[in-house]
Amino acid sequence: MIDAEWWEYDSADEMAEAVAGDIAYIIGQALEARGRALVAFPGGSTPLPALKLLADMKIEWADVTILPTDDRLVPVTDKLSNAGMLARLFLPRKARVLPLIAGESDPVAAGRAADERIADLDWPLDVAWLGVGEDGHTASIFPGPDFEAAIAGPKARRAIGVRPDPLPENAPVPRVTLTGPTLVSARTVTLTVSGKAKRKVVEQALKQGSSSKLPIGRLLAELDMDIDIHWHP
Repeated sequence: MIDAEWWEYDSADEMAEAVAGDIAYIIGQALEARGRALVAFPGGSTPLPALKLLADMKIEWADVTILPTDDRLVPVTDKLSNAGMLARLFLPRKARVLPLIAGESDPVAAGRAADERIADLDWPLDVAWLGVGEDGHTASIFPGPDFEAAIAGPKARRAIGVRPDPLPENAPVPRVTLTGPTLVSARTVTLTVSGKAKRKVVEQALKQGSSSKLPIGRLLAELDMDIDIHWHP
C-alpha cells in the first residue's frame, strides 16, 4: 500500500491556502533548478479556491507552462472547459496555458492531436495536481472502452481521448486526459479531496491498491513516491 499522508483542514478556505502555498513552493523550486516549470492542474470546484490564491502569488509565471490534467470536448469559452478556466486565471499573469482540445469533436482524434501538440514539452511534469470524484475517477480517467489505455497505456503516450461509460451527468461529453503514466511520472503528485464520501473512496482505493476497480486506486498504485492528500469535510 502506498504511503499517503493525509492533511486535514477545517474548511475549504484553509485547505486552499495550504495547497496554494505548497504548489507555489514546488513551482519556485523548479524555476530555481531549471529556469522553467511544467505543471498540470485540475478542473472542478474543489481546486478553484486554491487556484485563485495561487494565481495571485508572486511567481515568475512567464516561465511556467500549465496544462489541464484533462478537459471536455467543448469550446474553450464553454463553462465546462478546464483550459478556459485556467486561462482566465493565469493568462493575465503571463503564464503559458496549453489546452488539450483544439476544436476537435471526435475524442480519439482529439487525443491523438493533443498527444502530438504536447509531445515536445519539457517532461516530466513538476507537479500533477489531481482531484477525485465520488465514483473514483481522477482527471478524466473513467471506466469505459478507453480505460486501460488511459490508466496504463504506453509511457510515450502523454494524452488520450476517452469516452466514459456511462457519461457523467454533470458534464455528459467525451474527454481528453493526460495518461496515467504521464501523471504518476511527475516529480510531485498531490491530491485534493473534499467531503466524507470522497475521502471514503480514496481510503478504499488505497487499501485495494493495484487490484482496485476504481481509477484512482489503479493510478495511486503505480506511484513510486509518497503522496500528500489534502482533505476538508
